[in-house]
Amino acid sequence: MTEKVLPKENSDFSLPGRVDESNSAYFEIESKSKGRSLAIFGIAFILVAAVAFSYYFLNQSEIDSQILDNTTFKSLEEEMAKHYGVGQFGSEHSHAALAVFVNGDMLDFSHPQFQIQSKYIHFENDNPYLVHKHATDVPLEMLFASFGLKITSECMKLGYEESSSQYCTDKDNSMTFLVNGKHYSNINIYEIKHNDRILISFGDLELVSEELEYLEGLEIHDVPKINKLVPGRDISV
Repeated sequence: MTEKVLPKENSDFSLPGRVDESNSAYFEIESKSKGRSLAIFGIAFILVAAVAFSYYFLNQSEIDSQILDNTTFKSLEEEMAKHYGVGQFGSEHSHAALAVFVNGDMLDFSHPQFQIQSKYIHFENDNPYLVHKHATDVPLEMLFASFGLKITSECMKLGYEESSSQYCTDKDNSMTFLVNGKHYSNINIYEIKHNDRILISFGDLELVSEELEYLEGLEIHDVPKINKLVPGRDISV
């Protein structure tokens, strides 16, 4: 029988069954690979964080302005409700058709910025003209204020636009307020009644008859017998 002789080396790295730990280059490559991955991840994280913070600080004024605007309106609505003695929410439910024309063009209130902006009086279901009132003693001014429309006997200011367009009467343009075909001097304080038809027109007086005819053709939906609650908004429709 041949006698097996162990290798004559100072280290035990070459012993039978021993994992080849003597390959130090392997461990160096693996360590460098892990280190490189961590470095790339760290750089990527820093870049993403930098972009996020840069976006916030560069747009901070705009973001803060939006937050303040929302907060301001909630406070304004509460103040207006107290000022006008608005009744309890749900104390009344009325529908009315409202058409606002500027130089012959009807303002489209079907966009989200106009929909359900006040719980007391609002547009809903993407309808561009049907006003819903959910309490007693709610004037139209509360509807207008909810999305930045300001109306006086002489001017109309579209505050919801970036340019805040303003239209004022002159020798060629007039402001007309009609409720069920009859002139009304201060439309802001008017409280709608069910089936009312309200026309607000700025521009050439000759266009009013055509605009009024259009208003008369709009459908006013009946008030539902059973109200349904809009989730998260505390609003019945």
